[in-house]
Amino acid sequence: MSAFTSRRLQVSVAAALFIAFAWAAGTAPSSRAQSSQSGAQTAQPASQTPVAASPAPADVPEMSTQEAPVPLQTRVSVVPVRVVVRDAAGHAVGNLHKEDFQLFEDGKPQIISNFAVETLASIQQHVVQPVSSAAGNAAPPPPAFLPPSRFVALLFDDAHLNLQDLMQARLAAMRYLNASVAPTDRVAVFTTSGQTQMDFSDDRAKLRDTLAHLLPRDVTAGRPNNANECPPMDFYEADAIQNHHDPQSTAVAVSDAMICQATPADAQAQAANGGQPTAGEISRAQSTVEAVSLRIEEEGEQQNEFAFRRLREVIQRMSSLPGQRNIVLISPGFIYPNMDREFSELVDRAIRWSVFINTLDARGLYTPEFGPDISQSYNDPNLNNAGFRSSVHLAGEESRVYFLLDLARDTGGYSFHGRNDLDEGLSQVAAAPDTYYYLAFSPQNLKYDGRLHSLKVTLVSKEKYTIQARQGYYAPLHGDNPADIAKRDIEDAVFSQEEQHGLPVDLQTQYFKTDASNAKLAVLARVDLAHIHFVKAAGRNQDDLTVVAALFDRNGNFITAEQRIVQMKLRDETLARLSHSGVTVRTNFDVKPGDYVVRLVVRDSTAAQISAENGVVEIPY
Repeated sequence: MSAFTSRRLQVSVAAALFIAFAWAAGTAPSSRAQSSQSGAQTAQPASQTPVAASPAPADVPEMSTQEAPVPLQTRVSVVPVRVVVRDAAGHAVGNLHKEDFQLFEDGKPQIISNFAVETLASIQQHVVQPVSSAAGNAAPPPPAFLPPSRFVALLFDDAHLNLQDLMQARLAAMRYLNASVAPTDRVAVFTTSGQTQMDFSDDRAKLRDTLAHLLPRDVTAGRPNNANECPPMDFYEADAIQNHHDPQSTAVAVSDAMICQATPADAQAQAANGGQPTAGEISRAQSTVEAVSLRIEEEGEQQNEFAFRRLREVIQRMSSLPGQRNIVLISPGFIYPNMDREFSELVDRAIRWSVFINTLDARGLYTPEFGPDISQSYNDPNLNNAGFRSSVHLAGEESRVYFLLDLARDTGGYSFHGRNDLDEGLSQVAAAPDTYYYLAFSPQNLKYDGRLHSLKVTLVSKEKYTIQARQGYYAPLHGDNPADIAKRDIEDAVFSQEEQHGLPVDLQTQYFKTDASNAKLAVLARVDLAHIHFVKAAGRNQDDLTVVAALFDRNGNFITAEQRIVQMKLRDETLARLSHSGVTVRTNFDVKPGDYVVRLVVRDSTAAQISAENGVVEIPY
């Protein structure tokens, strides 16, 4: 979390280890009643298993500012699998349990180590409430805005879309904005090319204006859509020639090249050669096919690299949003040879960061064109060549949709294809399933060799359900170290909307305006030490608290965050005293008047428990 500024707290025992001193008006906020004990651990303040008998020196501070990594136990790699189960009508099935699933890796059954059920209801219940007012004890006013609970990124693949399909898709997107977007939704418009975009917003007029300016963009330096290409060739054929060395594809392309680049001199030479192409003509056609197929294959890979890179960037962008996250990829689809590993990494990122990727085939119910472009004149006497061209063209068009199907299935999303009702399709793919299941397992004897492993999820029962789940993963090339794991744990909690109550933590906020255009905001985390598990070492009760306070704007965009680590080595009498008063950690922010969503995350080191709280702050102009 590079935006975080790690700041160590300096706290003296003389100050009773209470950090939140009076601010501005001179009064600390009153404690807000909260059912934190319901989710807290019931461990005693001191551990029952001391690790050292000798007492600590008397001059060891009870709270220090020494730099130290967050102590975590080393974990094995975990493979996440998001599963959506649908009935015959396409509705998500939500009454399944861990024992209903079977998970296989390379055909071998695996133990499901992690299991969770996520529903729309469980997400919506985390809509945050205002927790502050200008006066410390006054009841908070009703919120002036509804904080975002769902984010939809409309990602237009303008590098692969043609003008006709893009126009139909953007009109459907405009109608979607008018009819289907809720007040708690935030929508963004992104493009593969990176041009004509708008970040997440609830301003529908600006979103519609952005949609109106979308156009196909050439992200390559070549001319991949030139209808007058000689010989006519698409990426599918170029891949067959360059990467698979397919002799029939090459032979037909050479025949096409001789037809499209024929000259009167070639006709005279063929007449003199008994009606057969000359060696020079064949050699020239072969050179043309090699050059054209290589260029189109390189251009196709450039387009794919743009699409994959943009998907990674949008997933990364959405990982910092505090709510339900859906990407809608609007594309005609494409093949992606030599990028299977990158595809698997995309799926892994999306699952780990709780991002659904849904896909919409912008071609609708398309009818493949057979033969060359109508603008080209062909007189190929070889009927076998004509039939092969048609079959290759049909196979290429059909294979493009597999990317859309696989991406949606593996990430737990939904794919809409083969239908012309793009309005209905967009409303379907923009919505996450009502229920999905999160499964994870730790591979046995995992080798960090980057090898592909197959995955299969089945149900114990024989119900005729459809299962959406990823079908494979690539083994990592190296393992995570404890520092990486700690960073990911805290980031996941900060950029989630879900409240967690692993620790007894109370969130309070205060603000006051310094002038007409500036204000100071304090986020206070009160931790009840009576329900924290301490480790007894060297005669002290030891534990570290990592406290992160993060600010988001009303559209869920990350603004800033501060991280503080409280290192505690408390004597028994000090712990007994603080078990009644608690410890409060204060984080100050300089802000402008406006609406903010506050996210507070507290994690302890001994039990690795996390609490995460949400709040809304409204600072009037």
